[in-house]
Amino acid sequence: MGRQWWGKTAGLVAAALYAVAPTVIIFSRSSWNPNIMPFFSLLCIYSIWKVYKDRKYKWLIVLGVSYAFVLQSHYLGLLLAPTIFVYWLSTYLKIRNSKSEIRKYLNNSLIALSVFVLLMSPLLIFDARHGWRNYEAMKQFITARQETVSIKPWKVIPNMWPIFEKVTTRLLTARNEIAGKTVSLILLFLVGWIIAGWKKIDHRLRIAYGILFIWLAFALIGLGLYKQEIYDHYFGFIFPAPFLLMGGLAENLFRNKKYKILVYMVLLVLLFINLNKTPIRFPPDLQLQRTKVIAKFINEKSGGERFNIATISERNNRDVYQYFLLLWGSKVVDTDPSALKYTITDQLFVVCEKPKEKCDPTHDPSAWITNFGWTKIVDQWEVWGANVYKLGHSD
Repeated sequence: MGRQWWGKTAGLVAAALYAVAPTVIIFSRSSWNPNIMPFFSLLCIYSIWKVYKDRKYKWLIVLGVSYAFVLQSHYLGLLLAPTIFVYWLSTYLKIRNSKSEIRKYLNNSLIALSVFVLLMSPLLIFDARHGWRNYEAMKQFITARQETVSIKPWKVIPNMWPIFEKVTTRLLTARNEIAGKTVSLILLFLVGWIIAGWKKIDHRLRIAYGILFIWLAFALIGLGLYKQEIYDHYFGFIFPAPFLLMGGLAENLFRNKKYKILVYMVLLVLLFINLNKTPIRFPPDLQLQRTKVIAKFINEKSGGERFNIATISERNNRDVYQYFLLLWGSKVVDTDPSALKYTITDQLFVVCEKPKEKCDPTHDPSAWITNFGWTKIVDQWEVWGANVYKLGHSD
């Protein structure tokens, strides 16, 4: 995409930095809804660019498919909609004097909308069958939770720069704060330089920069309305944007020989910072194998009798172990507050994934532990770095 927008250097720079970014790598190594968003967000932007620049209206159908996948990845995909709409409308205004063009454009738009609705229909049907819970949650989120979303647009402005620094730091500089602030200032200066010389830039390049700037601007405005902590996966719909920006600016600077050394230095520093923090350097945690080993151990220690299970963990809940236990036919039982007499067993296995000094299974506030009643430690083991406790009822 960088190559088509600006040139070969832009494509290589953007792809190289994207390939070594630790945040990108981490989110591409596991299966989770938001993890597919960067690819389909990029495909959305590419599709609307093809429509606007080349008048390839069939790309509207690709856009409809891609945007459905974006929205089903995470609701923050809504922040991509303004950019899509701006360029959809701009294309319409460009061709409004040609009846044949308008007919093709609207027909393909209608097909794209139909495909989008079709792909979103399972979610809509689910919502309708379950009391519109997703719709109500989103409505509540936007209209009632003023501690989460600001309804005062002017408060966005002071938030935009800190958010841009966060995007740069987390994606381009592997969470290195000093490098993140420095690169953010460099990017701001270069973007200002591009805008100052806007009329001198080739029309093709203006289209590329324009869609990229608008994409980033709406993202910063939307995220600026959000008052709570912004997690890395919230940036999924703009993951590719800062890398393309780096690529485009590098291509521009490379045309002037006196800036080449500077560009090389910045790129080498960024590559070093990212490679130094890359998760590929460290061995995998083998989470699946570890879970199976611990579940098998609990199954053996249960002695074929009924038992309850709980976890003390910052990441995993009991379900990851219960899945295999149920798969193997173990007599694991869920505690039910409305039927404690029938769902409380004589033994409770607790998997504590924290350091041993932070494990206190008899006093942990987890509902799966408190439902069991007053407990005492009957036995304990260490299995693959986890502390496994067998609790019984205290006298």
